[in-house]
Amino acid sequence: MAQSKRGRLVRRLRRALPLIFIALSGVVVGVAIKVADPGPLRQVRNIVFDEFQRLNPRSFDAEMPVRVLAIDDESLARHGQWPWPRHKIGELTNRLTEMGAAAIGFDILWAEPDRMSPEFVAELLPQGPDRSALIAELEKTPRSDDVLAEALMNSPSVVGTVLRTTARPGLEDATAATAEFAEAKAGFAFAGDDPRPFVPQFPAESPPLPVLAQSAAGIGALNWLADRDQVVRDVPLVLLKEDGSFVPGLVAESLRVAQGASSFVIRASNASGNTAFGAQTGINAVRIGAFTVPTTPSGAVKVHFSPMTAERYIPAWWVLEGVVDPAEVEGRIILMGATAPGLLDIRATPIDGAIPGVDIHAQLIEHIVSGAELIRPDWALGLEIVVFAGLVLIFVIAAALLSPLHSLAFGVLTLGGLFYGSYRLFTDYGLLVDPSFVTIASGLVLLATTGWVAADEASQRRWVRSAFGRYVAPDLVGDLANNPDRLALGGEIRPMTLLFTDMRNFTTISEGMDAQSLTTFINDFLTPLTDTILEARGTIDKYMGDAIMAFWNAPLDDPKHAANGCEAALNMLITLEKFNADNEGRYPKTAIGIGLNTGECCVGNLGSSQRFDYSVVGDDVNVASRLEGQTKTYGLPILTGPRTTEEAAAEGYIFIPVDIVKVKGKDIAIDLSCLVGGPNHPVAPALDAVRPVVSEMVEAYRADDLETARGALGRLAEAAVPELEGMVALYQERLAAPVAAAAE
Repeated sequence: MAQSKRGRLVRRLRRALPLIFIALSGVVVGVAIKVADPGPLRQVRNIVFDEFQRLNPRSFDAEMPVRVLAIDDESLARHGQWPWPRHKIGELTNRLTEMGAAAIGFDILWAEPDRMSPEFVAELLPQGPDRSALIAELEKTPRSDDVLAEALMNSPSVVGTVLRTTARPGLEDATAATAEFAEAKAGFAFAGDDPRPFVPQFPAESPPLPVLAQSAAGIGALNWLADRDQVVRDVPLVLLKEDGSFVPGLVAESLRVAQGASSFVIRASNASGNTAFGAQTGINAVRIGAFTVPTTPSGAVKVHFSPMTAERYIPAWWVLEGVVDPAEVEGRIILMGATAPGLLDIRATPIDGAIPGVDIHAQLIEHIVSGAELIRPDWALGLEIVVFAGLVLIFVIAAALLSPLHSLAFGVLTLGGLFYGSYRLFTDYGLLVDPSFVTIASGLVLLATTGWVAADEASQRRWVRSAFGRYVAPDLVGDLANNPDRLALGGEIRPMTLLFTDMRNFTTISEGMDAQSLTTFINDFLTPLTDTILEARGTIDKYMGDAIMAFWNAPLDDPKHAANGCEAALNMLITLEKFNADNEGRYPKTAIGIGLNTGECCVGNLGSSQRFDYSVVGDDVNVASRLEGQTKTYGLPILTGPRTTEEAAAEGYIFIPVDIVKVKGKDIAIDLSCLVGGPNHPVAPALDAVRPVVSEMVEAYRADDLETARGALGRLAEAAVPELEGMVALYQERLAAPVAAAAE
């Protein structure tokens, strides 16, 4: 059995070598792809993190200090189409300031003069006698941009600018002027490495009108950074102009103005208290007044979104018509922007397919003020690679030790646990650790390894069916095919029961048949006997003309191999009776002798390097063959060796002693017995009655008590039991001499 275990270990090691190759190849390719981080991989990662947000969105808190002043459909219906004259925006600004707004941010770009201002209206007046008088009256009316500028000057306001990838003709002077105003409104301080290489840079700008820029307390970029699927996940706190100067985002500038802060502090890698081991990894946080906001390396914030809700909005008409509760405005940052669908300022977030762009700015403020964090740490990439390599190792070990189905189930459960762990990092700590890459990459390795093992096992099953299908019972072949590890093909020593059977008077029978008839007869004769052996879980070793050699306890373990061999032998006699009855008149009546012996044998692939068979060799194999030959001498159908007799008797099989003989090739005499019955084979009444007499005779003969032996033999002869005629005749011949015959 130790050799069997070693054989299984060798087979598993042989299986492991291709698996190791698959694993190493998978790790190398997987790590290379992960480091390259191609677009499809980023998309899958985004989808997973989006799903996390949908499963666990940030809750809306009505106490948050931010509201959206909504230019909605109702406001447009009440106060005219968009764009409104800027004096109306000025009116809104004044009212919000009066109600105590902490800051007013405009998600609106005023890059050109108001076309509804009086001076532009004057140009549109038709020629007529009253045109000059009308123009004179219009000139007395303040310009809309001036009205708005005055409102901005008297309020904590932040106007918007848009950084562009391409310049717009005619805006160079306005851009330069606005840049001067912007630089004067907020300063930037830096800690750690230079962050500029990591911040999105834009070569051009669409700025607000200089008069508005000069009047506002702050200027913030309205840019949003959408991914390839046009979903907004990151909102920049800072952006960079081509000249290297920083521009705060609308949210950052609104927070600064609301707190009365004068500058921003950008903290990058290797700043005090933050070690990147010398590597420049970009920005890790931006300080805005009392808030230190963790960011991506580019200075953007991954927003933990909440569902869109009407509680976040104050319709503009409420303010214009004086129906808004001042408590909704006081002390809050008010972000003004278009929310009417027709104004086309619609964006997508991970949890909403379409929301107003200004809502995203408001949610970022909520995210910052509530202390929410949603960051992808610097160590996430390294952790994901390590986990991937570790899972590949685990999956390879599982594939080598488990069945493909169990290995696949284990892998699915493991990857499910990985997803759950990543989700808990998201919900509990706000960490974005990507399970998608590890799942996909290690899952592919899992499929490859289990697929290879399944193919290898299928190949082994095909080989087992091919090698054993003609020699082993179908149910045993199926068992072998499903459990090839139980097969020791390299050779092993194990206890086995051997059976030899041979036809009586075959030479005489064959002389009366031609070659074709003889072949048909032998096939018809051997087929039912073979079926009987296979039904008793035996393995056919070989056919030798009219003889059969079979064995038990290989290739599969059979604890009752001696009993099963005896069962097969008894059933073979019944099968032969049926064969003779069914073929009466077609074939001569036939008889067989069966020899059974149990002992330690070597079983495995035996032969040459060119050709080999699964067979058995050993001294006890020869003994079984000699026992079959002795059936002719004693006239008994089934003779068994001592170990077969002992083990099968313990299972209820019945024997009578026959003799003690020294078979050819053995120096030591062995006890010879005859199998006469078993649990499924009652002993014939006449034979059962004389069993004690047979035992008495054989024991007396072995003890050289010839008188007692002769007396018992006489009683046996008088009983005339047909099954014992040959044995009685042999002993009569031996005991007829005045001196006991020596044991053969």
